[in-house]
This record gives sequence, structure tokens and C-alpha cells, in this order.
Amino acid sequence: MNPKRVLVAYGSKHGATAGIAAEIGRTLRADGIDAVVAPAETVTDVGDYDGVVLGGALYAGQWNGKARRCARRNAEQLRHRPVWLFSSGPVDSSAEQGDIPPVPGVARRMRQLGAREHITFGGAMTAETPGPIARALVRQGRGGDFRSPERIRAWAHHIGTELAATT
Repeated sequence: MNPKRVLVAYGSKHGATAGIAAEIGRTLRADGIDAVVAPAETVTDVGDYDGVVLGGALYAGQWNGKARRCARRNAEQLRHRPVWLFSSGPVDSSAEQGDIPPVPGVARRMRQLGAREHITFGGAMTAETPGPIARALVRQGRGGDFRSPERIRAWAHHIGTELAATT
């Protein structure tokens, strides 16, 4: 029997979302699922996948444009397979303290694609993150890496279990 094949695509400007996608991919592969991790802007056809996990960084209440365009470009095919969405964004511990509902644009995308669920993970704003806003937040002591590998892995295991249950 062939293992399920999953695409984990991400839209990220500075890499925090790429790190989440990589952790999801590693976890799915450890669960025996063939997981491919790719930047959202390179995804042109999802027809070869049994499921798709699509994530985007949140900035100023908007989901990453690369993730939005990937969802639009592949909308027809995405409607015919299991889809899970994730966001990365809050540069604080709020994502660890409770479920954060998707921002309105992501909620709309969920409905359009028939996505099974959405989860928001913490983001990362470190000294390596480029840009004046990042530098200012780090200088003020408000930066940090708020991605929880345990929470990411738990969600990826959940996706693997759901995918294994599909025929």
C-alpha cells in the first residue's frame, strides 16, 4: 500500500512560517506519510497530493499574499481533497494560551476551500528578522520565538491521523 502524500505549502516573508511548515513535514514523515514541503509561490498543481496543508504568516491582520495566491491558483483542486490551514503570527504567547480564531480573510478562504480546520501558531521576531519593525521590537525586549514545536507536532499528528482515516 502506498503512503498518503501531503503537500505542506507556506507563504512567508521572513521564515517563521517556513519553520512551522518544516516541522509539520518532519512530523508527518515520521508518521509514515510522504510529506513535501514547498514555498506557496512554487505550487502550481496539487493534483498529485492526497491532502494539502497551507500556511501563511500574519502581518497587520492579513494572511501572507503568497499563501492567498496559492489558494486562489489551486482552488478547484483544493476543493476535492482534505485541506488544513495554519497561520503564524502573534509575537507573544497568546497562541499557546488558547485557540485564536482565523482572521477574516483566512476564514473566508476556509469556507471557499472547504478546509477542515485552521490553527494559529506563534510567530518569531528575532535579531535575525530583517526590517525596522523587527529591530525595534527586539530592542524593546518584545521579540522572541513563540513557535511551540510540541504544539506544531501535535497538530501534525492530528492531520496524519485524519488523513489515514480517509480512503
